[in-house]
Amino acid sequence: MTQNDIISQKIITPEQLPETLENWRLHKKRIVFTNGCFDILHLGHVDYLSKAADQGDILVAGLNTDASVQRIKGPDRPVNNQNARARLMASLFFVSAVVFFDEDTPWNLINAIQPDVLVKGSDYKAEDIVGYDIVKARGGEVVTIDFLEGYSTTGILQKLLSGK
Repeated sequence: MTQNDIISQKIITPEQLPETLENWRLHKKRIVFTNGCFDILHLGHVDYLSKAADQGDILVAGLNTDASVQRIKGPDRPVNNQNARARLMASLFFVSAVVFFDEDTPWNLINAIQPDVLVKGSDYKAEDIVGYDIVKARGGEVVTIDFLEGYSTTGILQKLLSGK
């Protein structure tokens, strides 16, 4: 199996999710979920995702589809299409799976996964995080992680556009 095959296998469909989750749970894996657009992968993303992965055994990343990103971020986004973003995310060794979601929030995906730990950035209060209700109802944890200062996709794009 090639490295590209390994990366491709980590991008799973919602239809593959039940069997994959069942296998992880059979092996008593602690499942962590986070989500985002992850448009231009940068050091801030890697720092955040690695800290999310530290919260358990399996890190599932919910990835906004292109249509979802456009609704949230505007017509000029995403810079990278969903397949490119998914492959970059899946290439990180600590990301176990990448799953697309097309809604504006990942509530349905979180409900399908029923993660043990839900992770978002500390710019959210835990109780305001989408999926908090789902995770807490099953006795799970909701964790917030500080962002690495000075790294954001918006900041990178502004820097590029200003020529500085």
